[in-house]
Amino acid sequence: MAVALGFVVGVLTVRLVVNACRTQLRTPALQRENHRGRAVPTAAGLFAVGAIVLVEAGRATLAAFGVGPTPSVHGVRAVIVFACVGYALLGFVDDVLGDPYDHGFRGHVGALGRGRVTTGAVKVIGGGALALVLVSTALAPTSGLRLVADAALVALAANLANLFDRAPGRTLKVALAAWIPLAVVAGTDPVGSAIAPVIGAFAGLLGDDLRERMMLGDTGAYPLGAALGLAVVLECSTAVRTIVLCVLVLLTVAAEFVSFSRVIDRVPGLRELDQLGRDRAARSPKLS
Repeated sequence: MAVALGFVVGVLTVRLVVNACRTQLRTPALQRENHRGRAVPTAAGLFAVGAIVLVEAGRATLAAFGVGPTPSVHGVRAVIVFACVGYALLGFVDDVLGDPYDHGFRGHVGALGRGRVTTGAVKVIGGGALALVLVSTALAPTSGLRLVADAALVALAANLANLFDRAPGRTLKVALAAWIPLAVVAGTDPVGSAIAPVIGAFAGLLGDDLRERMMLGDTGAYPLGAALGLAVVLECSTAVRTIVLCVLVLLTVAAEFVSFSRVIDRVPGLRELDQLGRDRAARSPKLS
């Protein structure tokens, strides 16, 4: 019940934030062409992150008056909020200042080899560094190798969510599918309670994303993936984390050579789920 309530509060809060800030979406700096060439406001993830901060501020205030969970769970919530804000900032830099011609690890590494630092490289390097800070703060790693492995899981989860953001609603659908088993495992423990409003806040943007009223952007995809990755690190055993890390590595490498959009479009079932909720005209994704 507590998890469902946290999810609903996240949804309601982000809708309040969106309704209050729709004027800001018209800012020229946020206008980007989507996969169909339409000008759509990007960086909608700012609304979700803002809602997450508001929810946690409300929780902290209520707890100070003796309402809600004990302060012992605040550390988990704080580190997840920190992850959302930090990765959103990195994503926002890429959304607003990013070069559209450099894509993937190979593109960013190639640019570095030519002496040019791309915003994507800043995002990747900054994401890795932030993951190390988050994991070392939230846990007491048993070894340096474990610290690096868990940080890599968080950073790669953030990057993978970004890689799926090639069609309206896709990243949010993948994130919801990933959250369900995690929610079952975590239940109402501190991690389950902390991640529920985060997922709710992003889920509250699904309708706008599907109907191309706004794009999640790196500002949204990056913190959403990082929050899920961090929740796995905080909740799951070493063996499970290692398996998840291996899967993320394989998918990240595959993305350098294979278009996820083409794969999804060719697999019955996946194609229908991917297109579910989109306007008919919006059902042709960006094949990259």
